[in-house]
Amino acid sequence: MITRTEVDGIPALVAPTTGPMHAGLVFRVGHADEPLARRGITHLIEHLALFSFGVADYHYNGTTGVEHTFFHMQGAEDDIVAFLHGVCAGLHDLPMHRLATEKEILRTEENGHGESAADALALWRHGARDHGMPGYPEWGLTGLTPDDLRAWTARYFNRQNAALWIAGPGVPAGLELKLPEGTRRPVPTPSSALPVRPAYFVGGSDVVAWDAVVERGQSTAVFADLLKRSLFRSLRQESGLSYNVHTEYTPRAGGRALLTAVADSLPEKQDAVLGGFVDVLAAARLGRFDPAEVATVVGRRREELARAEEAGGRLPGQVFNLLDGRPVQSLDEVLAELDTVTRDSVAAVAAAACADGLLMTPGRGEADGAGYTAAPTGSEQAVEGTTYPALGDPEIRLTTGETGLTLAREDSMATVLFAECSAVLQWPDGARRFVGHDAIHVQVEPALFLNGPELVAALDARTLPELRVPMPARGPDRIPRPPAPTPAERPPNAVERMVIRAIRRVRGR
Repeated sequence: MITRTEVDGIPALVAPTTGPMHAGLVFRVGHADEPLARRGITHLIEHLALFSFGVADYHYNGTTGVEHTFFHMQGAEDDIVAFLHGVCAGLHDLPMHRLATEKEILRTEENGHGESAADALALWRHGARDHGMPGYPEWGLTGLTPDDLRAWTARYFNRQNAALWIAGPGVPAGLELKLPEGTRRPVPTPSSALPVRPAYFVGGSDVVAWDAVVERGQSTAVFADLLKRSLFRSLRQESGLSYNVHTEYTPRAGGRALLTAVADSLPEKQDAVLGGFVDVLAAARLGRFDPAEVATVVGRRREELARAEEAGGRLPGQVFNLLDGRPVQSLDEVLAELDTVTRDSVAAVAAAACADGLLMTPGRGEADGAGYTAAPTGSEQAVEGTTYPALGDPEIRLTTGETGLTLAREDSMATVLFAECSAVLQWPDGARRFVGHDAIHVQVEPALFLNGPELVAALDARTLPELRVPMPARGPDRIPRPPAPTPAERPPNAVERMVIRAIRRVRGR
């Protein structure tokens, strides 16, 4: 039974557990709050706040998610009290002497993760803002200063923006949460980079993935499980095309939820996997669910919720609800909602999800014939201004104007408006990458344009300081150069001019 209380003015949820005692301190801040130019700041603060614990005899961790960041610990009551006191002390006085080292640790961590299908879907769905941030590297780390971290901590890691959960008999004796006063910060409204849905884009050759944003609830959670079962039957059991098939149901603020489905593929089987995946979604869109299977999934979910209640596993989600201004639900209330799930309610969720769906196809797979529209890979309009043809390739043209810049090729065009720019990456050799809110970017290489340094200087003058992201130096082999002119294009040297004049005299010219 979840009960609500307070610790030093911070709302807390407490529930008994059959397992070891554990607790979590949650803050309403995550990747979605970060501007692209500061990407990674929340994760960095999480690492710095935990530095003082080093190697401990108990299990502890910190997690930075899309909408929330939390610090979690499992152990004895005294250890939990010491841990939460230490987290608050670490946030109050971040160990800035560790700044450079922790930045390197985070870069190493990121390098080991690689890009996931979920990250790619987030970028293509939301662009270079809010819920699209997981799709981008932590570019902001390089330029972050101690003042940046202190300002972010004061804004988000405060008493009014925090909540606590405790899985155990009650609040441990002596627990204090010394956090500064502040303001509750709502989750940013998710942006969209998709003019039309359902949509698709081309990803890697080894996976098919799909997501949709729909109304959260038990019917949606049941649909996620039914979709997994259908994909597993079709792609693994019946056709042997995939090994790893899974789905995920992730509640969001604002009464919404993110559904994700992924199936792996061999390169030579990618067309077949894509076809089978799309067929399963099409059947779901038409509401082809067996009522008996719906009942089976509902029964299994009842058992999972009961086990989670016993272990305190429901507490984090309920604390997230509390921070998002949603009611805290008892197990009985959740089960009562689950009892209302029917084949028809699941079919309604499936139809809404398929209408909102974003599909990542493998390799060069296309999904136009299945009712999906290709997501934009370029811009439809160019800015007006001065045009600079690329040296050695007049088909490439860079246009800069008062409102933004456009890089055009023979068959494509990318435009970033200054008023809709999320970040500008800046390399020491002068290269610049302007990233628009819609994730379209324009790369400016000064060596490829006449008077390139002057062009970059003019663009820098239009760039807001808060959008600038310093990048590490590139090796000489990674800096683009204009193609060497062919003999017909290259002007003759002095010796060649003498030979030409001699030939002309012989020919009477």
